[in-house]
Amino acid sequence: MSRIHWKGSALLAPVPSVMVTCGTDEMANIITIGWCGVLSTRPARLYISVRPERHSHDIIKQNGEFVVNLTPASFVEISDYCGTVTGRCVDKAEKTGLTLIPSENVAPPTIEDCPLALECKVFSTVDSGSHTIFMADIVSVSVDEKYVDDSGRLRLDLADLLVFSHGEYFKLGKKLGKIGLSMENKKKGKVAHISKVRR
Repeated sequence: MSRIHWKGSALLAPVPSVMVTCGTDEMANIITIGWCGVLSTRPARLYISVRPERHSHDIIKQNGEFVVNLTPASFVEISDYCGTVTGRCVDKAEKTGLTLIPSENVAPPTIEDCPLALECKVFSTVDSGSHTIFMADIVSVSVDEKYVDDSGRLRLDLADLLVFSHGEYFKLGKKLGKIGLSMENKKKGKVAHISKVRR
């Protein structure tokens, strides 16, 4: 087996494709973000990376709050629109038909049509080359009740979430297991390994 080597590039994939709301209920904007991830679980923190030339950048920098809305795959065209059209000239919620509702603990609204929303308050900002990293505390989470089963378990596997991979959109597929899968199998006498096939 041989490998091709390229210069360093941002090819970490797949990543979530989320719609981020910022501003206020009266003056809201939506931006689609691919560079987003968890910083820590305790305290609950995440980050988003935004290009300084984007309309949402200065809104978030000034207000210090935003909402990360997990996006269903059925919204792929809406999500793409919110990531390619500027909010300086267009009310994206009005154009796409998305419903914005007040959030619980931050000024930016939540997208009601999305299965889950994380309300965030920025605690640190880092200029990092082409993007500004906004690191934030997750102060509240809201979820559409249809994704919570009778036992109170969150069922995001039913939300058909959208992901982004090297310029293309995909939806999450088949569940393969859960954390601890390898340890459960080890107890059964099964050890994960790769079968080498000689060519």
